[in-house]
Amino acid sequence: MMKILHINTERTWRGGEQQTLYLLRSLKERHVNCHLACQPGSPMAERAVAAGVDVIPIAMHGEADVLAGLRLNRLIRTQHYDIVHAHTSHAHTLAFMASIGANICRLVTRRVDFTIFRNRFLPLNGIKYRYMADYYIAISHKIKAVMVADGIAADRIFVVHSGIDLDRFETAAGDHLIAEFNLGTDTPVIINVAHLAGHKGQRFLVRAIPHVLQVIPEARFFIIGEGELMAELQALAGSLGINQALTFTGFRTDVGAFYDIADVFVMSSIQEGLGTAMLDALALGKPVVATNAGGIPEIIKDGETGRLVEAGNPRALADGIIQMLTHRDNAQKMARRGQALVKKHFSIEAMVEKNLAVYNRLLATDNSG
Repeated sequence: MMKILHINTERTWRGGEQQTLYLLRSLKERHVNCHLACQPGSPMAERAVAAGVDVIPIAMHGEADVLAGLRLNRLIRTQHYDIVHAHTSHAHTLAFMASIGANICRLVTRRVDFTIFRNRFLPLNGIKYRYMADYYIAISHKIKAVMVADGIAADRIFVVHSGIDLDRFETAAGDHLIAEFNLGTDTPVIINVAHLAGHKGQRFLVRAIPHVLQVIPEARFFIIGEGELMAELQALAGSLGINQALTFTGFRTDVGAFYDIADVFVMSSIQEGLGTAMLDALALGKPVVATNAGGIPEIIKDGETGRLVEAGNPRALADGIIQMLTHRDNAQKMARRGQALVKKHFSIEAMVEKNLAVYNRLLATDNSG
């Protein structure tokens, strides 16, 4: 029976942590023996404990934390794990340090489509990715392609798409938002749900809004999330004179309510591993306009499951939104096809089964060697 140590070094809660928890919770239900090493007091630790996962709190101060590496090494030697599965970039390095002298398979999940040489000393990161893990899981074929282009052997990379809770927002109601934001019953609502960061491309969405308003002046836009670009994006909206049409909500606990009232979901990223917020929208049967960045085209086929437009192009985003709002029947047909795709291929269950298939393959390879 396999035994796996998972490592997540994040102190905050984002999509990667949600995916890690989905995986751990489902592996527990399948009676797979797993432990999670994560930051003490972090959301990851708290939510994993609440889900009944065996959590080992270890303070990890960056990827060069020798003390954390030694503690993890001691853990690996005493618990005799078969696989150490790192879920973050820092965990990748720590897992290598911890595995020195141990007979264990090192697996790393990569969730971003950035080159591995981004903002790094080229030789050092090349060493890290080529020699400090045995295998990788990429959450999209695009990420795998980037890694192969960066020199990682294709046969060391498995593709396992992220999965979503198909019922997460199923019962969410957005009635209270109508009054909160003074929306009319027929007001077209367009939403973007993402961290406010450069690669999420919200600046292109903001610049697209005036073009949409020229055709559909009553449209209302909501950018839901927080991040380092909040002030910059608000200033841009002000300079374009669209503050009446665009609301930056910041962090909200009722994200599902915004999905409920949305007529169109927009994914404006210029780089994107896959895009689980978009999957959430499709699961609810919402029309999607998305860019051709990263792994997004693996979900959105233009004219079939949504509108796929050029990344970094405000006019293209605007045209996609306008088409969805002015051709409602066609938009709904695309949304239904997208919904069927997500339910079949992007559920938590599908993600977990594919991870399990990777684990079993690695163990079979190890045993045959």
